[in-house]
Formats: sequence, C-alpha cells, structure tokens
Amino acid sequence: MERARAYLDHNATSPVRPEVAEAVARALVELPGNPSSVHREGRAARSAIEAARAKVASLVGAAPSQVVFTSGGTEAANAVLSGALRRRGLRAPARLLMGATEHPCCLQGHRFPADDTEVLPVDADGVLRLDVLETRLATLATEGVTALVSVQAANNETGIVQPLARVAALTCQYGALLHSDAVQAAGRISVGRNIFSADALTLSGHKLGAPKGVGAIVLGEGVTLESAFLRGGGQEARLRAGTENVPGIVGFGVAAELALAAMPAEAVRLATLRDAIEAGVRVRAPDAVVFGAGAERLPNTLYVAVPGLKAETALIALDLDGVAVSSGSACASGKVSRSGVLAAMGVDPALSAGALRVSLGWNSRQDDGERFLAAFDRLVSSLYKRRERAA
Repeated sequence: MERARAYLDHNATSPVRPEVAEAVARALVELPGNPSSVHREGRAARSAIEAARAKVASLVGAAPSQVVFTSGGTEAANAVLSGALRRRGLRAPARLLMGATEHPCCLQGHRFPADDTEVLPVDADGVLRLDVLETRLATLATEGVTALVSVQAANNETGIVQPLARVAALTCQYGALLHSDAVQAAGRISVGRNIFSADALTLSGHKLGAPKGVGAIVLGEGVTLESAFLRGGGQEARLRAGTENVPGIVGFGVAAELALAAMPAEAVRLATLRDAIEAGVRVRAPDAVVFGAGAERLPNTLYVAVPGLKAETALIALDLDGVAVSSGSACASGKVSRSGVLAAMGVDPALSAGALRVSLGWNSRQDDGERFLAAFDRLVSSLYKRRERAA
C-alpha cells in the first residue's frame, strides 16, 4: 500500500472539496438543461448559475450583477487587460502599468502595444514601489493619458500581499483604472476589505477547492467591458458567449461559500502551520532564505531557498519521499526555471535556482507539515554532507 502523501501545492491548485464534488455531481445529473432555454430544465440550470453568482459575489463583497463567469483566471485577466475596460466619466485607458511580479497571464496576456506598457519595480520583499507608481500616474495625468494599473492582491509565488488600498487611493487621485488579480487572495484574506476600490477583480475557482476550468471577472460599480471578449450568443451579460459550464459554476459557488465562512479561522490555522514549517526549515537549514519575510504574506504560503540546493533535485527527491511542493508558478508547462518574481526582487540567480514553494490549503494538517520537514531534513542532510566532503 502506498504511504500517505503530503500535498502542499495549493497555490497551484487546491484539491476539490468533498462538498463541491457532491454539488458538481448533482448538477451533472439533475441539471440537464441549457441555462438559456426557457423550459423548466433550462430555468433550473439558470437558477443554479445565479445562486452561484451570488455566492462568488459575496466572497469579494460585490453585487451578483457585477460577476461575469469565465473559464478561469487567465481568460479573465486577458479580457480585462484587452483595453476594453471602461468606467463612466473616464476616457479609455491608453497606458498599462503593471507590477514586475505580476502573473504571466497579466504580463504576457494583455493586449496593449509594447510602447504603451510599463512594468513597475518592486522592492527586495516584492512589494510594489508606490513612489514610482505615483510619479508615473502624476506624469500621465498631466499629459491627459488615462492609465490602467494592474497589481496582484497577493503573489502566487511569495504570497506577498500588495498594499492595494494605497494603490487604489493613487489610481483614484490621478483618474486611473485599477485591475487586481485576486486569484491567490480570494478566500485566504478579505478581498472585499483590501481591494474594494478596484474597477475589476479576476478570480479562479480551482484555488478555492472548486473544479478547474471556471473563474470570474468582478466589475466595479459603473464599470464595464466595451465589447464582448468571446463573441457569439448573449450569455454573461453579452460579454462571454457560449453555454455556461453549469456544474463548474455550481462548484465554484459552493467553494466560495465555504471559503468565506471558514476564512477567519482558516487564516489563523494555516498561518500557525506555515510558521511551524518555516521554523522547522530554519532549524534544519540555518542558512535558508525565506523570500518576502519582511512583508505581509498570505497565511498559507512559504517560499524558501537553501544555498547550494537546486530546485530540480529537491522537487524530485521530495516527490519520491511523498511530498508535493513546487518551485514557483505552476504556469510554466511543468518546467523548473528561474523565477521572474525573484529576479524582479533582485535575488541572486544561484539562490533563486533553488526556490521551493510550500502552499497550504483546506485539507492541510499538522502531519503534512511534519512529513515535509522529515523529508526536507533528509534532503538538506545530504546537501550538508556533500559540503563537508568537499571542504
């Protein structure tokens, strides 16, 4: 019999919650109708979608009418950063400003011309340089140029929580639009409290324990997309054509509801577990570097490197020892490569090559942390023995 494994890669994807799996299974069987059909079966499917829309809206403190379902966070970000985002009383955005540690779906998925795109620096902890942002916004406002600012609520690798309230104040002061990729933050910190002033948020269900393949755009009051980002029928307020993924949306709604209800207690529980793992890492590897340790982080995320330890070697060894972690973003087609996030933070390439991300979630327990630390101990013991032999 295979021994129990420790799954510690929730920032890549969180296992589907049992309650969500049950709701999805029921929807597959009990909701056969097309939600655009007017018969009873169609109305039942529509009702299920709208109930889920209300639950997802509650997760981020929005009204249901502000939620547009998508296939995930990447599609949502691509749509918002297409140049089509509009707010009443504001000219169309002509310049895109993004933080240097944004997710690839923003850094590479936008549709602004290269000459109209600016990447803003972060400090050594990965926090956006607000002084640089303010300088650029002031200059663009003087020139009569409306900017669209895109800043993650929390980074997918380091877990660093960005100062979105201050970013929102600056965008409001200088007449700019604000998008926030809240994929990692939603359900882990209070998104409604932290980024209430955003013109658009983007979400992904599978980070919360919903099925893969469902996400959402949440538009601010008075904000819309000028044109459909998927053309065809009139679904999703005529913004995203195509028959909705009813079972996935139902699952997203259940996952959002569960995450919202558990968030205060889960934040404390996961931070306690994360801190215990971090302390255990430091005991076993005193020269370990925890990235972003000087800034606010998500309660579930630890990003660490040990000098001389290569991520490729560590990931394979940990996997064989029954522990699943990652080396950073899961959006690199299974490749282990140097982190662009750490590069933007000015981390030495030799150190970033060994970065390991431990990310916790709804089913993480103390024994998962203990299994990781036992496997990590064996890993670094081998590293230190090699150092001693080479000395």
